[in-house]
Amino acid sequence: MTDADVIVIGAGMAGLTAACKLALAGRKVLVLEQNYLPGGCTSSYWRKGFVFEAGATTVVGLDEGMPLAKLLKDCQIEVPAQKLPIAMKVHRTDGFVMIRWTDLDDWISEAEAFFGPAGQAPFWRACKSIADFVWTTSLQQLQFPPQTVSDLLACVRGLTWAQIKHLPFAFKTTDQLLKQYGLDQNPDFVNFVNEQLMITAQNTAEEVNALFGATALCYTMLGNYYVPGGLLELVTPMVNYVERKHGKVLMRHPVKAVTQTTDGWQVSTPKQTFTAKEVIFAIPLNNVVELLPSLAKRYRSQTMASPQLASAFQIGIGYRPNRPIDSLHHQVHLKESLAAFGVGHPDRPGSIFISFSHPDDRYRADEPGLVVANVSTHVFDPERHAALDKGPLVEAILARLAAADLIMPDNIVYLHASDPADWAKWTGRKWGFVGGYPQFSRIKPWQMVGHRLPLKGAYLCGDTTYPGQGIPGACLSGLIVAEKMLG
Repeated sequence: MTDADVIVIGAGMAGLTAACKLALAGRKVLVLEQNYLPGGCTSSYWRKGFVFEAGATTVVGLDEGMPLAKLLKDCQIEVPAQKLPIAMKVHRTDGFVMIRWTDLDDWISEAEAFFGPAGQAPFWRACKSIADFVWTTSLQQLQFPPQTVSDLLACVRGLTWAQIKHLPFAFKTTDQLLKQYGLDQNPDFVNFVNEQLMITAQNTAEEVNALFGATALCYTMLGNYYVPGGLLELVTPMVNYVERKHGKVLMRHPVKAVTQTTDGWQVSTPKQTFTAKEVIFAIPLNNVVELLPSLAKRYRSQTMASPQLASAFQIGIGYRPNRPIDSLHHQVHLKESLAAFGVGHPDRPGSIFISFSHPDDRYRADEPGLVVANVSTHVFDPERHAALDKGPLVEAILARLAAADLIMPDNIVYLHASDPADWAKWTGRKWGFVGGYPQFSRIKPWQMVGHRLPLKGAYLCGDTTYPGQGIPGACLSGLIVAEKMLG
């Protein structure tokens, strides 16, 4: 007798989404998580009187028609969340600050004021149209990308004229979309677009597919939400749902071995060995091929190496605000790269992303009047830059934040920093890379890693599969896995 119908390895957003949908369908689900908290990169933790976010700090996907909203509605899961009036502010290198308005017309006016009116309105309207199409289609095509005849037939049955009309964008890069509207000759705007794509698609306009690029550029036009108490309050209701449906979610159970048996799968942790008919790897493909070496050759061309990937250098700060917090999310564009400190890209100045806790959130700081800031920037090739000299890097980043009048060092009450080695320990992900696989123009959507592994009863979900990174992407991946398993 098996311990479960399905074992899910990893309690991140993708794994929990799949677990919830399968539990809803009556499957007995067992989730194994190596950390002491669920959520992976979408979680939070208490330290020294403050609740810090573990990774993702923007919550997108609670709007009607989005994957997370569908999951919560289907399972009748309630999550405390409040919609933010603006998505974020962008601090330019010239000292001016742009507001990423949610309303399309408001944003077009802002973009025209900073970059000039030429091409802005038609470009952004085209991007918004593409983005709306992508999200609408994503929930209509839950067998995509097709890997079997039944997948293909399901995709064909769901094919619409809108999908056919938008197909050419799969063969076009975001850079080509810029050229279509004459915006490739505006270097200030190209730099802006690239920095937006780096935090949403992990690559620049020359590589990011136009379908994904337009969608990534418009993520600030979706509802951006804040979860009081930290992102653990987003994932805990999902854990509770699985357990109410007679499933189990076990923390501190790192998976060390996975073996296919005659009638299913055997999954071993240092504490116990579990059996199930099916298994879902809700972990990166890089980790999967280490657990299943027989798949290494099969996925050799699709498994990305460290030089292609990125981790993050993150600083968690508890502090007393030096001015009113008028936006919870900020992106600071840099004049000079931080590559000398081991982070950032040597060929691009890069940016720093900052998220503040809501000033009215009494759960994030033990002392009234204090708030939390999560600060992060890219670390490329994380295997090479696993352990960083944190002290000088923290000082360099704080100097840039002070110059932007965001955080004054004298107001800091507590601070700690995390490098790729820390991320590897927290998430269990190979090299501590985060953000999933970058988008590359040579990889079309249907060529991205699929959710069916070439072993009976084995599946894969998460940000190294279609459609990629972010809370909406991870949730969609989990929904796709559940759909393919349930048939």
